[in-house]
Amino acid sequence: MTCNEFLSTIRAHGATVAPPAPQNQVGLTNTTLQQMRCAMLPSFMFELYGATGGINCGSGYIFGPTDIDRGALYHIPSIVHIAQDFINTPSMHGKTIFGRNDLFFFAFDAFGTCFMLDNLSLRPLRKYDDPYRALTDCLAAGKI
Repeated sequence: MTCNEFLSTIRAHGATVAPPAPQNQVGLTNTTLQQMRCAMLPSFMFELYGATGGINCGSGYIFGPTDIDRGALYHIPSIVHIAQDFINTPSMHGKTIFGRNDLFFFAFDAFGTCFMLDNLSLRPLRKYDDPYRALTDCLAAGKI
């Protein structure tokens, strides 16, 4: 699956897609994650952020490089904000959470491998070969 195919599919299922992130913001996000000793953005995230600054589908979120104001009572935090929240969690060392829904967190590691994580223990429940499958699972579970 490609980024455009992924975005087309999730839009067809009612996802709200934020405008693309500015390239300098994506670079700043990557540098900030590196300084925090989190996993830096893999190539699929650079491609995704070139097309969207974040995604919301029901209770599923793909965090963008900046906070997203939805006009609701709360905003969708940035990937850096989420990383800061989990920086002292031992099981998250070397990983960066990029999405969540009511059931699971989703993260990638330094090699760009994606994982579904238990929302309480943050232990890996599933490893993905295809990052777009992980993105899809994150948002699809948000519609359940």
